[in-house]
Amino acid sequence: MQEAGVNLVSLAIFAWSRIQPDHDSWDFDWLDRIMGMLHEGGVRVNLATATASPPPWLSHAHPEMLPVLADGTRLWHGARQHYCPSSPVYRVEAGRLVEAIAERYGHHPALAMWHVGNEFGCHVPACYCDVSAQGFRAWLKERYGSIDDLNRAWGTDFWSQRYSDWEEIIPPRRTPTWPNPSQQLDYMRFSSDALLECYELEHKVLSRLTPDIPVTTNFMSFFKPLDYWKWAKNEDVVSNDSYPDPSDPESSMKAAMAGDLMRSLGGGRPWILMEQTTNRVNWREVNAPKPPGLMRLWSYQALARGADGVMFFQWRQSRAGAEKFHSAMVPHGPVASSPAWHEVVRLGKEFRGLDVVGDTRAHAEVTILFDWESWWALELPSKPSSAVRQIDQIEALYRPLYDANVMVDFAHPAADLSRYRLVLAPSLYLVTDEATANIEAFVAAGGVVLMTFFSGIVDDRDHIHLGGYPKPFQDLLGLRVVDFHPLPSGQDVGVLFADGFLARGSLWSENIEVNDAEVVATFASGDLAGRPAITARQHEGGSAFYMGTCPDGMATARVLQLACSRAGITPAAETPQGVEAVRRGAKGKSILFLLNHRDVAVEVPINEPGTSLIDGSDVHRGLLRLEARGVAVLREGW
Repeated sequence: MQEAGVNLVSLAIFAWSRIQPDHDSWDFDWLDRIMGMLHEGGVRVNLATATASPPPWLSHAHPEMLPVLADGTRLWHGARQHYCPSSPVYRVEAGRLVEAIAERYGHHPALAMWHVGNEFGCHVPACYCDVSAQGFRAWLKERYGSIDDLNRAWGTDFWSQRYSDWEEIIPPRRTPTWPNPSQQLDYMRFSSDALLECYELEHKVLSRLTPDIPVTTNFMSFFKPLDYWKWAKNEDVVSNDSYPDPSDPESSMKAAMAGDLMRSLGGGRPWILMEQTTNRVNWREVNAPKPPGLMRLWSYQALARGADGVMFFQWRQSRAGAEKFHSAMVPHGPVASSPAWHEVVRLGKEFRGLDVVGDTRAHAEVTILFDWESWWALELPSKPSSAVRQIDQIEALYRPLYDANVMVDFAHPAADLSRYRLVLAPSLYLVTDEATANIEAFVAAGGVVLMTFFSGIVDDRDHIHLGGYPKPFQDLLGLRVVDFHPLPSGQDVGVLFADGFLARGSLWSENIEVNDAEVVATFASGDLAGRPAITARQHEGGSAFYMGTCPDGMATARVLQLACSRAGITPAAETPQGVEAVRRGAKGKSILFLLNHRDVAVEVPINEPGTSLIDGSDVHRGLLRLEARGVAVLREGW
C-alpha cells in the first residue's frame, strides 16, 4: 500500500458474520489487528458499519426479515442485501452492530470516515412483504392524513379501486394488468425513504458516538430506485461507485456525467470516487479489460469533475466468492507482471503532487434539471411511447456540451437556479407548482431555458395538468401542444431549420401551435410537415427554447449552440475531437485538466502558459502533445 501511495482504505464492508458469529458473540481481534497495522503504516480507514449483508444466523432465526418480490417470491440468504428495509428485526440488529463498532473504534487514530451499509438498493430496491405493507400504510397516513385524500390523490374511482379502510391498501404487487400509476409512484417514494431510514438509523448512532467523524455511503451514479437528492442531504461526503464499460464508446461521456451528478448532489463540495476497477469487472456478460492508460485517465477525469479522492474495489483480488474475477490493485498473480499494478503505482506517485487541486472547485454555468420523481413517473407504463427514457433524453443534451467542453451541473427543478445562465429541462414529465414558478422566475431574471418534449405533463400525483399540453409552461414557451405524435421504432421525420439546414428527428413529434414564439425549425416530412418542430420565445429578461422532437446529434448541437450563445456560455478550452478540457478554480486560481480519450497521440493548443502539476515542467503557448489516453494538469497563471 505504501508503494502504491494508498492513504485511505474502506474496511469491513461485508464483515457482519465475522464480527458477530452469533447473536451473543463478538470477535474484534482480527479487526483490531488490521486497524493497528494500517495506522502504523500511515493509512487512514473509512470504516464500514458492515450492515450490507446480514449473517445467515440472523435470517435463519428470523425468515420474516427476508425481502419479497412483487410476485410473492421470497429472496433467501446466500448472496447479499437479503433484508426487507422495513423489517424491525433487521433495523434493531443493524443498530446493535453499529453501536458496537462505533464504541470500539470511534476514537481509533486510524479512523477517518464512516462507511454506512453499501450500495443501498443495488439488489433489493423495494420489498413487497406484509411488513413493508404496514410501513407503506404508515407512510401514506403521514403523507395524506385521510383515506379520502388518498383516494383523490390516487384517482381510485377509475377501475373501481376506491379504498374504504387503510388496511385494504397493499404495495403494488403483481396484478392482472397495470397497477394504479399514482400508487406505483408513491411506492417508489416510500421504498427510497424506507432504505434512507435504514441509513439514517446508522447515521444517528455514529453522529451521537463520534460527532466529529464524517459519514458517507456509496452511491451508484444514475441509480433509478433511490432519490439521491434526499440522500445527499444526509451525507457529510458524497461518494460514488463508477464502473463504465471499456467496450462502450460513450463510457467516458457517461463517467463524466456521473461525476457532474455527484458534484451537484453535494452542492459543489468535493466528492470521492469510492469504487472503480483497475482492469475489469465480473458481472457483465463479457467483461472487457481496460486498455493501458484508461484507468489513469478516468481517475483524472473524476478529479477534474470535482472529486478530491479516488479509490478502488478491491485491494487484493479475491480467491473465492462471487467476485473472484473482479480485478483488484493486487492481482491473483505476481504484481511485477501486472500492468494494472504498475499503473496504480504510477497514479499514486502522481497524486502525491496534486494536493493543490483540493483547494479548487469545479464550476458550471449550465445545469440540467433532474428529478427522480419525474423519472419514476415518466417510465411507468401506459404512455404515448414507452421508448421515452429519462437518461436517454438527458444524455442527448449532455453529449454535445461534453464534446464542446462546457461544464454541466445537475439541479432539482425546485432548487436555486440563480448561479446558472442556461437551464436544460429534458422531458421533465412531472412538475410541481413550485418548480414551475422557479423556472419562470429564472427566465424572468434573464436566464435561458431549453425544454424538450413531453415536459410539464403531470403534477406530483401523476395527474394531468389540464388545459392543454404543457399547461404549466404554455406562457413561458409561447405555444400549445395540440397532440403527441410518437414515432415508431426505425421511423424518423425531417426537421428543416430556417437557414435551410435539414436534420432528422426520431422517437417523438408533436403538433405544436405557436402563440408568441419564433419558429426555429419545422417538420419537413410526415403528417406534421410544415408545422413547428423547434421554437424559441424571447422574454423581457431571458429566452425559452422548446424542442418538440428528438433531433439528431448535429441538430441538437445546433440548438444548444444557439442557446449557449444567448446565455453567454463559453467552453473551458478549444481542443481537438476526443480531448476533454475541464477547469477547476478558486480565488483567481485556475487548473486546467486536459484528457485525451483517443487511442492515438494528439496536439492540443495552449493559449495560457502554466506549470504541469504532474511533472513540474513549464508549459508554454503553442501545441502540447498528449499521448494516447494521456493527461495534463496545468496550473495557469499562478
